[in-house]
Amino acid sequence: MGEFNINKEKVLAALSTVEEPDLKKDLVTLNMIKDIEVGVNQITFTVILTTPACPLKELIKQRCLDAIHRDLSPDIEVTINMTSDVTTNLNKSVALPGVKNIIAVSSGKGGVGKSTLTVNLAMALKQSGAKVGIIDADISGPSIPIMFGAQDMQPLVTVKDGKNYINPILQYGIKMISIGFLTPPDSAVVWRGPMASQALKQFFNDVDWGELDYLLLDMPPGTGDIHLTLVQSVPVTGAIIITTPQKVALADATKGGSMFVQPNINVPILGVIENMSYFTPEELPENKYYIFGQGGGEQIAKKFNVPVLGNIPIVQKIREGGDEGRPIMMDENAIISKAFKSAAENLAQQIAIRNANMPKTETVKVGVN
Repeated sequence: MGEFNINKEKVLAALSTVEEPDLKKDLVTLNMIKDIEVGVNQITFTVILTTPACPLKELIKQRCLDAIHRDLSPDIEVTINMTSDVTTNLNKSVALPGVKNIIAVSSGKGGVGKSTLTVNLAMALKQSGAKVGIIDADISGPSIPIMFGAQDMQPLVTVKDGKNYINPILQYGIKMISIGFLTPPDSAVVWRGPMASQALKQFFNDVDWGELDYLLLDMPPGTGDIHLTLVQSVPVTGAIIITTPQKVALADATKGGSMFVQPNINVPILGVIENMSYFTPEELPENKYYIFGQGGGEQIAKKFNVPVLGNIPIVQKIREGGDEGRPIMMDENAIISKAFKSAAENLAQQIAIRNANMPKTETVKVGVN
């Protein structure tokens, strides 16, 4: 087969028949094929995915292989390198110029496990190869430092271009900032709305975040000043709604979601995660007990016409991990880790679809400044 005449154009022609399953365009049009090298009966090229957490990585790779063998020759030796460059749809933010995607993790009510989900989604995205940060925007009830076993850490301040910047705490490979790092752990933070909003603005403007693919914002429950400050301060890529299956949680989660889709705010909802979906005892991992009911997350997802990104069960180890300061995702072999990994992949997928198909996010202008 050494005589077989292959060149880069023929390789591109074959790969232009491969559709990216989420974005519904071919890989060549999407500029996802790079570094084609053609040798004697062998081809090497790179596919640049829209996120390292792409759940369809193997499917895309196989389709590329099939297209080359179908259109050029079944005998060609093909080496496909899979890499990623996380997409963004943000206008460069003055506050966060190196951050590609800003995701609000929101719930209508407290006690639904929003911080636990934020922490483990961040860990799952980081384990896929992404650069991830967390802002603990729950100013009056910060829990991120405890969940990362970092409550005794204090951020350093460095001078850059004549301005003082707070360096985020780096723990388990994730950058994070919280009011919990800046106040004694045993003192209650009782702040009026404007003070809390000012603190959040500092987390955007005065923290040196560097380059991040995803910055997750652990929002306080409900809707209020902090939520408005958020959408007025930085362009938000999208929001995730966290709920549990109970009716009261659904009503509150619906209110929380409705705030983002108001015409004057217009932040896309990327999906719903249902937490505490069912109880699975450790000694009976195949058993599911729906102690809070079923289908709540699906109801909210239908209401906002978005997908359910994940159903996370109640497992004792999740709570233990949070209390011990070692998120359950640190144990990649834990059965529950699969649920968080899947939810993180689905989230990354929805962010890539949103970035490809929707207008750029702007900061929101609400009322008179």
